[in-house]
Amino acid sequence: MEQPDSRYCHVRCIFVPMTAYVHKERKWRNVRYVPALSVNCNCRKKARHGHSSKNEKRGMPQAQQKERKEKACPRHGRKSGRRRHVTGTTEKPDAERDLPRQVGEEEKMERKVTWETYDAEHLEKLEKLNQEYREFLDKGKTERECIDTIVNTIEAEGYRELESLTAEGKKLQKGDKVYSVCMNKSIVMFQIGEQPMTEGMNILGAHIDSPRMDVKQNPLYEDGGFAYLDTHYYGGVKKYQWVALPLALHGVVVKKDGTTIEVNVGENEDDPVFFVSDLLIHLAGEQMEKKAAKVIEGEALDLIVGSKPIVLSKEEKEKDENKEKAKEAVKASILDILKESYDMEEEDFLSAELEIVPAGKAREAGFDRSMILGYGQDDRVCAFTSMRAMLDVGRMEGEPSIKKTLCCILVDKEEIGSVGATGMHSRFFENAVAELMNLTGEYSELNVRRCLANCCMLSSDVSAGFDPSYASCFEKKNAAFLGKGMVFNKFTGSRGKSGSNDANAEYIAYLRKIMDEKGIVYQTAELGKVDVGGGGTIAYILAEYGMNVIDSGVPVLNMHAPWEATSKADVYETYRGYIAFAEGAGM
Repeated sequence: MEQPDSRYCHVRCIFVPMTAYVHKERKWRNVRYVPALSVNCNCRKKARHGHSSKNEKRGMPQAQQKERKEKACPRHGRKSGRRRHVTGTTEKPDAERDLPRQVGEEEKMERKVTWETYDAEHLEKLEKLNQEYREFLDKGKTERECIDTIVNTIEAEGYRELESLTAEGKKLQKGDKVYSVCMNKSIVMFQIGEQPMTEGMNILGAHIDSPRMDVKQNPLYEDGGFAYLDTHYYGGVKKYQWVALPLALHGVVVKKDGTTIEVNVGENEDDPVFFVSDLLIHLAGEQMEKKAAKVIEGEALDLIVGSKPIVLSKEEKEKDENKEKAKEAVKASILDILKESYDMEEEDFLSAELEIVPAGKAREAGFDRSMILGYGQDDRVCAFTSMRAMLDVGRMEGEPSIKKTLCCILVDKEEIGSVGATGMHSRFFENAVAELMNLTGEYSELNVRRCLANCCMLSSDVSAGFDPSYASCFEKKNAAFLGKGMVFNKFTGSRGKSGSNDANAEYIAYLRKIMDEKGIVYQTAELGKVDVGGGGTIAYILAEYGMNVIDSGVPVLNMHAPWEATSKADVYETYRGYIAFAEGAGM
């Protein structure tokens, strides 16, 4: 606490122990040393209070008043009045009394630069983790691809599918590892601990969807010698960022007979890529006068997929079945390619989920290779570190027993409000918990409610990293910095905390304790200046169960852009922080 000035002269000049009699325990209990209000402080100014001091009212001689004024007030740094006796307490000696912070002590609130804390061993582990993370980003550019990658990884670590165990009627016990997938777009993982599940779980929750463009259901058309796929952008994007870029096409096409065709075009070196065109600068006078939100309209984000017409002989053109092909020859050419490559008809677009994402692999960034530049790091960076932490819990300590059941939720649809069957608003997670408790012999409706209410959760999502180029949008003391560790966000939402999950101080104190005990480098932040904007995560949804939840994750530059940037150090420190949380005893 900084030294108060004269405006706060009504605060008593010294610290006294605050003592309370607790009737239930029938004893006096010392609380913290706190500043007490006093009516006898001679530091008060007549001009502030509008009356003379009590000493003057009592007719104290001037010489005695002068003597009192010469005694220094240890709290205010001015002259002190007499000390008031507090019944049942004893003053601390001056040497032990809490003193005001000295100038420069505000540096204690400055967080460490994470790189400065690592030795050679840590740096080696950091690079290994980030290499695996980049591979995860490359393999999982859609929700379905993420789920495939995650399931393959966790099954190799001994996880079994919950639905299969339920069908077999098998009972579960401590140490068992299970998972459940929802519509190939969301997943929940559990590692059963020693304590009953009614005592709650330690939960890591993140999302695996990212801003992109989706192909519409009736998308293919021809115009001006080009074949296009009509698109609809997904999530919060700056539309002008998605033009004139090499783009890839990922997703599935499901035929009427149930056959699922996987599509992934644009990632291999010999693959073609796609793009959305932009207007040349020479003709863009009118365009450049528009606001950024209108420079590129949503309906102009159509993907160019070809320009070569189908070649028909004169005889073929005269056939009735080929007249439509001759009329839209470029579109016909694309349909022929789709038929040959994927056995796909135009009507199959109706039951397709095709996503348009930046083409290319995640890369190391900077001469020092300290950062990662890649698509979809919001929020796959937290999804990966959460999954990895679940798998690695206890390995550093020789596989100690896990006290509380661990849970990792990786969900879809966060970027559009966590809606739908695969979003956090669905009952998928709650149902999975009920099924799990049934297999452990703990199920009842009441026990499920108790379990969810007693949980502790980290809503693992990215935070806006401080960008010096746009410093005016941030409040620097409460901003997240790349390279300063994992981020805790007590306040989310926007402006007056609309849509916020406001974490309890007790929960934050608990997290501070376990992070400091494990030597985790962390920082606290808010998402930009109060009146500028804001954002949120799935935290407020899980908080509806009554559990303790706080937002935490990795600071990111270029958030929601086709290419986002993170610090390797923050990725590693967040992974370590998630392990520390998972091993914690809970509240």
